[in-house]
Amino acid sequence: MEKFELKVPNMSCHHCVMRITKALEELGEKNFKVKLEEKTVIIETSNLEKVKEKLSEIDYPVSEINKI
Repeated sequence: MEKFELKVPNMSCHHCVMRITKALEELGEKNFKVKLEEKTVIIETSNLEKVKEKLSEIDYPVSEINKI
């Protein structure tokens, strides 16, 4: 597994955080933190493409990815 910081510029409120959290949990992801103020998701995953696809599906596309 690798750790990434995903920039999610469409995130603007706690409802967004809840939707993103639910979507990641549906994928079976467990090691992540959604940070509203920074508009980022810190995630440890082996399936980055699925994570990106899922976030796009719920209207929170990833604008930038940084490996940590």
